[in-house]
Amino acid sequence: MNRRNLLKGSAVALATCAASKISGQPAQGGALPLPAFVPALPGIWKATIGAPEAFTHVSSRTIPPDVAALQRMSAPPEPPIALSSAVIEPRGCRITLPLAAHENIFGFGLQLLSFAQRGKKKTIRVNADPRLDTGDSHAPVPLYISTRGYAVFVDTCRYASFYCGDARRKPGKPSSAAQLGVPTPDSLRNLPSEEPGEITVEIPRAAGVDVYVFGGPTMLDAVRRYNLFSGNGVEPPEWGLGFWYRAVGSADAKQVLAIASDLRDSKIPCDVLGLEPGWQSHAYSCSFAWDKGRFPDPPAFVADVARLKYRMNLWEHAFTHPSSPIFEQLQPHSGDYGVWGGLVPDFAAPPARDIFGDYHGKTLIDIGIDGFKLDECDNSDFTRGWSFPEFSRFPSGVDGEQMHQVFGLRYQDAILQQFRQRNKPTYSLVRSSGALAAPYPFVLYSDLYDHRDFVRALVNSGFSGLLWCPEVRDAVSEQDLIRRLQTVVFSPLAMVNAWYIKNPPWKQIDQKKNNAGDLAEGWQQLEARCRSIIEWRMRLLPYLRGVFARYALDGTPPFRALTLDFPDDESLHAVDDQYMVGDRMLVAPLFAGEESRKVVLPRGNWHDFWTGESVEGGRSFTVPASYENIPVYVKAGSVVPLGGTALTTDDPATRDLTVAVFGDGSLPWKLDGPSGFEVRSTGPGRVADRGLGTKPHGYRVVNVKQMTKT
Repeated sequence: MNRRNLLKGSAVALATCAASKISGQPAQGGALPLPAFVPALPGIWKATIGAPEAFTHVSSRTIPPDVAALQRMSAPPEPPIALSSAVIEPRGCRITLPLAAHENIFGFGLQLLSFAQRGKKKTIRVNADPRLDTGDSHAPVPLYISTRGYAVFVDTCRYASFYCGDARRKPGKPSSAAQLGVPTPDSLRNLPSEEPGEITVEIPRAAGVDVYVFGGPTMLDAVRRYNLFSGNGVEPPEWGLGFWYRAVGSADAKQVLAIASDLRDSKIPCDVLGLEPGWQSHAYSCSFAWDKGRFPDPPAFVADVARLKYRMNLWEHAFTHPSSPIFEQLQPHSGDYGVWGGLVPDFAAPPARDIFGDYHGKTLIDIGIDGFKLDECDNSDFTRGWSFPEFSRFPSGVDGEQMHQVFGLRYQDAILQQFRQRNKPTYSLVRSSGALAAPYPFVLYSDLYDHRDFVRALVNSGFSGLLWCPEVRDAVSEQDLIRRLQTVVFSPLAMVNAWYIKNPPWKQIDQKKNNAGDLAEGWQQLEARCRSIIEWRMRLLPYLRGVFARYALDGTPPFRALTLDFPDDESLHAVDDQYMVGDRMLVAPLFAGEESRKVVLPRGNWHDFWTGESVEGGRSFTVPASYENIPVYVKAGSVVPLGGTALTTDDPATRDLTVAVFGDGSLPWKLDGPSGFEVRSTGPGRVADRGLGTKPHGYRVVNVKQMTKT
């Protein structure tokens, strides 16, 4: 359902990564001498073609590369590929790169509709409604990762088009008309993967571009380097990894507190309570001011919520209504077109970010707000006609096309700066992001709602330094609700978004009946089932903390496609409905209405997470829909810490560990960082633990469970 009805970095690193840019229009230059890729940072090379634009992802970044972490990686001695051609023409800049026989590619940001991209055309364009497989996305990234163990990033804020092996050169000589059978367009659409090809990238309206190559030797190494180049991964606060619930958008202060109390009384674990548009005096566009009719005393209300042990998250979007307290200040720092009668802040420049952020800091964060849901920051002027046009102009000098490509990320900058100034952690939501986003504690979501597409987005997100929430809203059946809830528990952010239903979905699936207060007969049984699933999120907290700590240490994506961990297994190139959580846990969601699902298990020995049963890898098998739990498999030898269940992450019970040992326990578990902690198996049914950091970790092992069945 659609709701629409700072940092300073190393001077050396920045000088290396951001080339001198000059503005210019595409010229009649024709083919250019091919520049070589030259070292930029360890394992990263850059080639400059023509005269790149002044405003790009790299030139506008506010967080520098993590040079120290890049230096800790072993760097390949030379770039893995070279440019094939480069042309400047009236249309813009065009480059080609080689595509070897049997080489596949992945990436391009948050792609909901496809996985392996060879043979496709992808236009890197922000879109709130990516309903077709064109490249449009809430978070498009001009980056692809190759099965040959490298990645390519084209540093442009234009709507670049990538022809991934499907642009064919004209035939050069006659041939016979002999053919086997009668061909169809589908059978001839793409060049066979066993033939070499090329990737052609067209950057419109640009007189040049910088291209970066990230070395491997593996795909996962290349992704790590890209994330470190972005500034490294993010480690969320522990409460952000708990469970979230967003209240109905029309709720006033008393109704929100009633929802909060009901969740506590029902023993539903929940750390974060979200408010939707109704908290503001004007929401489309936004005033960013409390509606004093529904929320007469905001500081007291936020304090009441905090006493119930919730963190508070507020919905908003950036388009600023004339009634907003910051309207006059923002007016000279906004674009020449508005949205929903409001200003479009020029987030590409510091003045708008400072005005916008300072107000949020002093008015909202300082009374106890812990995060925000940054909505509507993508673009839909070509589908629903509500956003600012591409020909908009902004005081910073960028146009509407460029602004769309960075608006979500620079919006995040405005908010994140305020939390960092206060040394206060946040974990927030955003509907649009893009290139170099890995260090931002913001998780993507969508108003689209196909469960399979949501899982595919989660699988794809790990290629491009993005985090994704396959949120639960309503459901078409109890089975649909359960399957969606099981998926979101194994994701970067576990949330029920009930913004358009007054009661939790487990009390009534039917939206009209839910809002009429007509609860389903026997709803308590479904609530109990959902409670048990949410409790598993709480149990997973120690493991998830370890996964994200690794992300912040060396850029290893916490949720990722199987092919990143098992690059030599070509059968995994098409698996877009399973994913890894960390280095040892494989998740294969079930979908409502399907009688069964195929599970592809990579080579090696595995165990069923729930039963400990040994499962042989290197094969596929079928799991019936009658399977009660979401299929999860753990590598043999894994040590997996499971926390205690509690209503919030503040409860010390979440730090009482049951350590599950699968097989011989040869893969110890480690939490990196200042509060580091390690657990090793010392024999059947026995483990040893030790602190690794300078701060107390708070964990204690209370039980060891040997999870081995044959």
